[in-house]
Amino acid sequence: MADEILYRVRFINNDKIFEVYARSVYQGDLYGFVVIEELVFDTKTTVVVDPSEEKLKNEFEDVKQTIIPMHSIVRIDVVEKRGKAVITDVKSNVTHLQSPIYTPGSES
Repeated sequence: MADEILYRVRFINNDKIFEVYARSVYQGDLYGFVVIEELVFDTKTTVVVDPSEEKLKNEFEDVKQTIIPMHSIVRIDVVEKRGKAVITDVKSNVTHLQSPIYTPGSES
């Protein structure tokens, strides 16, 4: 099982950057969406608990599959080992306006 691919996915959600690790990432059937499955979290029981990772673990506790809009994805990396799943603030004073990928009537 050491040859299993592990992805680190960073995406924006409510002005926060979520960094999660997953075994499966692919383009979904819905146009403009990325599907993330088999999320991987730290299963070790330690005295020191990372509140950011615990928050992510609780948020995605019973999630089998999460579908993220493509324009919210910051980066997807293939990594050799899992790091900490974290939530960080977006360090920007620029507000991104939501824009549709396809607008009816825009084809020529």
